[in-house]
Amino acid sequence: MLVLTGISKSFGGLQVLDAVTLNIPRQGIFGLIGPNGAGKTTLFNIITGMLSPSSGSIEFAGRHLNGMPAYQITRQGVARTFQNIRIFREMTLIENVLVALAERSRYSALHMLVPSSGYREAVAIERDSALELLGRVGLAEKADRMAETLSYGEQRRLEIARALATRPKLLLLDEPAAGMNSAEKLLLMDEIVKLGDGGLTLLIIEHDMRFIMGLSSQVAVLNFGRLIAQGTPEEIRANGAVVEAYLGSDDEVQKQIGKRS
Repeated sequence: MLVLTGISKSFGGLQVLDAVTLNIPRQGIFGLIGPNGAGKTTLFNIITGMLSPSSGSIEFAGRHLNGMPAYQITRQGVARTFQNIRIFREMTLIENVLVALAERSRYSALHMLVPSSGYREAVAIERDSALELLGRVGLAEKADRMAETLSYGEQRRLEIARALATRPKLLLLDEPAAGMNSAEKLLLMDEIVKLGDGGLTLLIIEHDMRFIMGLSSQVAVLNFGRLIAQGTPEEIRANGAVVEAYLGSDDEVQKQIGKRS
């Protein structure tokens, strides 16, 4: 589905990504983990066209994305959510989703001035589609509420519904469980599993290890901009380089244990 080859990114003298090569298989849930500052969100920004790589190539479903603007990458079938929630807080839930659906609409604002029967029918179909998408994330009953009235976890799910409205083949979720309580995380996990079972490919950044290891069939690990491991959750848990990246060396861990005791 997605092939990243030798992706590097530097900002001045700061090397954020260093020759990252990664293959994301078609259909399923793939995890991307690493300490803060490892370069995970920068990699997402490069995949989605918000940043250009300093070097390397990006191929999605057999087509190169290098140099393609973000809106064209979305049209190819790549959608994402953000670390910091980006929704229209002073619009209703259904309006938030309709905004994303409108990107693929055949009608322009001009049709609103003199609405034809075809336009009115298309609006009704889009509203039904928006309600169906909200239902997929458990928010259909709140469709006409203002987005700002939602809980934090519900706002996260609304952002996912809006991303799904672009009809992606690949969905990138940037820390979707951040700020959620245990009950909200369990609900989100169930919704993500359903998306994967429905044929969608998902690439997820997450710091909650129990959350990401419970979802993913494969996990990749970044540290200081380099890919240090890739494998099944079991293989990643047993990888010494991964343990060191999160906890420090064995000697450092023992020192910390000694200090606490």
